Amino acid sequence: MIHQSSNFDFTFLRHGESVGNAEERYQGRADYPLTDAGRAQARALAERWLKDGMKFDLAVTSPLVRAKETAQIIADILNVPIEEDPIWMERDNGAMSGLTREEVMKLFPEPEFYTPYDSFGESGEGDWELYLRAGRAVHELLKRPAGRYLIVTHGGLLNKVMYAILGIPVQANSNGPSFRFDNTGFAMFRYVPSRHQWRFLRLESPA
Repeated sequence: MIHQSSNFDFTFLRHGESVGNAEERYQGRADYPLTDAGRAQARALAERWLKDGMKFDLAVTSPLVRAKETAQIIADILNVPIEEDPIWMERDNGAMSGLTREEVMKLFPEPEFYTPYDSFGESGEGDWELYLRAGRAVHELLKRPAGRYLIVTHGGLLNKVMYAILGIPVQANSNGPSFRFDNTGFAMFRYVPSRHQWRFLRLESPA
């Protein structure tokens, strides 16, 4: 049952360490499971939240396995229902998907200049396309009943979620601020519909 509130409380969480992270791959839509360390990260965060009395009405997760595993571990400990939504998937990084850093540097050297409208990895989502999806994802959340939501997703998309909420425009060459979410790092916001007011509560990385 949704907690009775006129406000939205959102916790945007990046998944735990995945095999792709450990191998330093450009994961994108490539579907890597969590490592043992990643599962331990998710459990540690959930147990901390349980001790702190954190409560959620619903966990919404990307369907990619590294996010789903993270969400399931936390949901089991905190007794939260889970819903999958593909809008929270990581950036489609085209032909870079699953490649190592060295392979990407060799096959896709960064151009001297590129616009937000250019594709990423030849056929993937450029910065503008990713920004628009992030905005749609936040908008879809606000169509739900007011309440407390955990969103388990990915670092690339989360960077643009921060842009969408804070009203930061995307720029050429990916200039502008970069919001770094380490594995199981999270941002907490409150949205007050009666005032159309976003309150930025916390941005945290694991210790």
